[in-house]
Amino acid sequence: MPADPELLQTAKLRISNMDCATEEAEIRKALDRIDGIRSLRFQLAARTLEITASEAGLAQAVEAIRSSGFEPETLSTHGSAANVESSPDGRRELMRLLAALVLATLAEGIAYFGGGGMQWRALEIACAVAAIALSGLGTYKKGLSALAHFKLNINALMAVAVTGAFLIGQWPEAAMVMTLYAIAELIEARAVDRARNAIQGLLQLTPETAEVRQPDGSWASQSVKAVPLQAVVRVVPGGRVPLDGVVAKGSGAVNQAPITGESLPVDKNPGDVVYAGTINEHAELEISVTAAASDTTLARIIHAVEQAQGTRAPTQRLVDRFAAFYTPGVFVLALAVAIGAPLLLDWNWLAAVYKALVLLVVACPCALVIATPVSVVSALASAARWGVLIKGGTYVEEARKIRFVAVDKTGTITEGKPTMVGFEVLKGEPDHVARLAASLASRSDHPVSRAIAQGLKVQGLAVDQFQALAGRGTRGSVEGEVLHLGNHRLVEELGLCSAELEAKLQGHEAQGRTVTLLVSATQVLALFAVADSIKPTSREAIATLAGMNVSIVMLTGDNQRTAQTIATEAGISEARGDLLPEDKLAAIRELRSKGPTAMIGDGINDAPALTESDIGIAMGVAGSDIAIESADVVIMNDDLRRIPDLLRLSRRTHAVLWQNIALALGIKVVFLYLAIFDNASMWMAVFADMGASLLVVANGLRLLGRGDAAH
Repeated sequence: MPADPELLQTAKLRISNMDCATEEAEIRKALDRIDGIRSLRFQLAARTLEITASEAGLAQAVEAIRSSGFEPETLSTHGSAANVESSPDGRRELMRLLAALVLATLAEGIAYFGGGGMQWRALEIACAVAAIALSGLGTYKKGLSALAHFKLNINALMAVAVTGAFLIGQWPEAAMVMTLYAIAELIEARAVDRARNAIQGLLQLTPETAEVRQPDGSWASQSVKAVPLQAVVRVVPGGRVPLDGVVAKGSGAVNQAPITGESLPVDKNPGDVVYAGTINEHAELEISVTAAASDTTLARIIHAVEQAQGTRAPTQRLVDRFAAFYTPGVFVLALAVAIGAPLLLDWNWLAAVYKALVLLVVACPCALVIATPVSVVSALASAARWGVLIKGGTYVEEARKIRFVAVDKTGTITEGKPTMVGFEVLKGEPDHVARLAASLASRSDHPVSRAIAQGLKVQGLAVDQFQALAGRGTRGSVEGEVLHLGNHRLVEELGLCSAELEAKLQGHEAQGRTVTLLVSATQVLALFAVADSIKPTSREAIATLAGMNVSIVMLTGDNQRTAQTIATEAGISEARGDLLPEDKLAAIRELRSKGPTAMIGDGINDAPALTESDIGIAMGVAGSDIAIESADVVIMNDDLRRIPDLLRLSRRTHAVLWQNIALALGIKVVFLYLAIFDNASMWMAVFADMGASLLVVANGLRLLGRGDAAH
């Protein structure tokens, strides 16, 4: 039976000679005409392409890439791109290019000092041809392939320039041009690899093996990939935690800086969460494993950053569009100089052709197209190292525009670890009412419900038909009676609020407490007051954002009085309480109508608002899975001070991007003028292009520093 053409497969290809965004665009264009391709995910820094397509589509895609002059190699789809080396034998490649440079220099020397004898001319040509063979066959092959497909890219420019230099007898120039270009490409590749290796370094944080408790109580070393969930692993003082888990035995400080960016070790006790890759400082810990090696927090960070590297930032898309017109434009200009100048300006034909070839070399767009990717990758890697996971280059650039920040209260402004500070029975026998409340509270994962369950310290009863009521509370049947455990809004909706109850609620709410009520079908049975302290870092973060001309609004499902009390204490001027998820969504839309808006939250109720905002930011420690998935940025240590850090990084990245574009274009303009109206040589043009490329790469790599994270 023939295979189903719609049965999709995913293949990861390594394309070792995909060196820049221009070549990525070429591959995209080559694959556009193939039916059956559902998605393409490029990771230029790692030189990989992940294709999801039908079986026939995959085969056609590989062939199309190969026909375009590239060399695809199939990798495992489970392999991490950060593990892929950019060159299997970098030292041999460097030695080959150095030998080519020696031969090209020798050819130049013979041309200058050797005189006009035939033997010297033959030796000059032999050295030049050998230099080109060592350094430029790959480029030449891609250039000829591009010309055959009527594509004018950098490889086509170099192939035409070298061929032209040969035809007019400039053999040493042709050799020097190709050799310097190949060396420049190698340096650029190594520079991009440095940015990529910032992510590869994260992979090395986790040990390859773990000490695992065996059924007989002994300990044995196992590969972390083979350790099952719920297994107990032992981490000695000074050792790295091999897998995510919960401390089962022991207490001590753990350095979480590699994951969350926190500068100080965090005390861990039984029941506390620990992350793979963190460092156990002093005491031996036994940890119950909660995530497989492929699903640890660190693995998800690496995967998300790799995916983010495959997305193109707005400036990069702009540069790519510009380069698509720029390269053909320069080619037309070179033709005009080669043909028009002798006819209109009475230039010597050979001199005009030579100037045209210099134009082709100096106009190489590599510095321009590499200016954006290396800067964005550096910014993504830098942010990941200080605990901020950004899911795409778009958000790196767009964060600088944020003018409004909407924040949730619980777990964002506050610690998210509330405690029950008041319990008042209004109807019924106290012990029985406490058990009824504990029954519903223990079934919910909301921080307030957990605080009530922990505060009551009684065994709950069986609950039937349990249901979470978004923005209101919970409902369930206990001992055949339908009960609600919810907030002030829920009691109002049930029509059970009284003047006496209102007075009690106001007293607690004025103190910044969250009040939850246990309600039967006819009456309010009990009142529970829960308090949550503001994070020490929240006030500093909010003050910093205000100093950056960013307006902060607190959005919460808690009542308005409590919301305003907490907001005032945190330094926020505007607070909106009693909000359901749809109310938060409406608030975000209102703020977006005034300017770019970010939403910061951690709960399921925040997911719609996170998705609707220009940039959704989730708290990674306290955050629910759905909030983290909905967000564009994840703060791994729940520290709000990372938000101004993110904005500063975005502003700095934007500045570096435009500095790079100005550098690349400025140098091009100067040498284009020199090429036409002065005596710039081809190898000088290559030096100019190489210099521009190295300048923009070095400038972009400055973003790998930790200067944006002050904490």
